[in-house]
Amino acid sequence: MTIYICGDSTAASYKPEEAPITGWGQVLPEFVPGVRVENRAMAGRSTKSFLSEGRLQKIEMEIQPGDLLLIQFSHNDESDLVWRHTDPWTSFYHNLEIFVDTAILHGAKPVLMTPICRRMWRDGVLYASHEDYPDVIRTLAAQRNAQLIDMYEKSFQYVRKLGDEESKKLYLHLEKGVYPAWPNGNADDTHTKRAGAEAYARMTAEALRKLGLVL
Repeated sequence: MTIYICGDSTAASYKPEEAPITGWGQVLPEFVPGVRVENRAMAGRSTKSFLSEGRLQKIEMEIQPGDLLLIQFSHNDESDLVWRHTDPWTSFYHNLEIFVDTAILHGAKPVLMTPICRRMWRDGVLYASHEDYPDVIRTLAAQRNAQLIDMYEKSFQYVRKLGDEESKKLYLHLEKGVYPAWPNGNADDTHTKRAGAEAYARMTAEALRKLGLVL
């Protein structure tokens, strides 16, 4: 069995020289030993641009019966840029159906995933992110009887439990002069360092086991 990952920068794999940014899909193989993982997530992609660039079509040429197709988008679908923006209840919903239908057509199992939460703390309160997009994913999963991993809810509860300062260790909050790729430091509440990627990859693997999709 092979696990294929479709997604954006939060799941993508990065080169060593880009450290410490790390996507959860990059480290997922460590949490599903013995399972082949093909991480096709790519930074900056929405459902719209992932499809228009033919990335799903390439997976379609390889995917086999019994494989898993993990589908996690939202961050870039929310963008105002016309080439990647989708409306949650229309184009986003219908694009996700294409991913689901493609997996089913080839005898693979689609697994819809809500996005990891953004770390949006204000005055000690963690605010919701991603607007309607997680609800769209949940709705589609229910309507199509597809497997769902509610990573948004899992990540939100985890970040809230850690608190404002401690949760910075998960995300790309960097001091100046420490990492060559980030000489000026960074304060990014969307992308993860290794600790965040490991946490979310572990949650994904645990959910896959609970669903009976991996051993």
